[in-house]
Amino acid sequence: MNLGSVEVNAAADAFTSTRWSVVRAAGASGISSVRALDALSELCQIYWRPLYLFLRRGGVTPEDAQDLTQGFFAELIRDRTYFRADRQKGRFRSFLIGALKHFVADARDHERAQKRGGGKLCEPLDEATVWEAERQVARNQRWEAQRVYDREWAEALLRQSLDRLAQECAFAGKAALFEALRSHLSLGMEEAVPYDQLAIKVRRPAATLRKNVERLRARYGDILREEVRGTVFDPAEVDEELRYLCQALNSGT
Repeated sequence: MNLGSVEVNAAADAFTSTRWSVVRAAGASGISSVRALDALSELCQIYWRPLYLFLRRGGVTPEDAQDLTQGFFAELIRDRTYFRADRQKGRFRSFLIGALKHFVADARDHERAQKRGGGKLCEPLDEATVWEAERQVARNQRWEAQRVYDREWAEALLRQSLDRLAQECAFAGKAALFEALRSHLSLGMEEAVPYDQLAIKVRRPAATLRKNVERLRARYGDILREEVRGTVFDPAEVDEELRYLCQALNSGT
């Protein structure tokens, strides 16, 4: 993929529009506020799976992994765990897994995890979502937990970026075209439909569809950079983090 480039302005608040700022804003609002619950839901949706797979690969049961993961996000905001982190020296990826380890060590049993918010503040995970995560657990039985976490973190950012691209296309009235071309954006996660077949389906020349894909890939790369920018302290760290995540993805091939 051509990752492209995105202009990042150094704002006075270094955490504006970052995952750090989502947590900070939620903590300032209080866990019962609509703003905090929205932030909690957003963080759960994007990052629950890497953390869930880390716990499962570490021997935690599916039920406890679900409760611990959701309870962790609630405590993250309620107890303002992020204030203990040195944000200038770490990635949100590293901070989140470190905070989870601390949470799990402190939550000594399932009952205490529930009392601390597990499974009560986030929307319940649907069966299909958990089933897909369990498929990943089965495929990665030989991998250590940290390796599973890093790879799934990278895939979570890709999914989030692709979802954002889909939303942009929908707003532009091009949802059908995006869905038709989606297989050419999945980075090998599914087999791409031949352009000749797509041309018949959407009634556009194959050459035009190739250009459409090029533009979508460029925008996909821009969005991915924005997503990664939201997980690091300094814009200069984006390329290094992207390289690390690419290595994590390639390690599973």
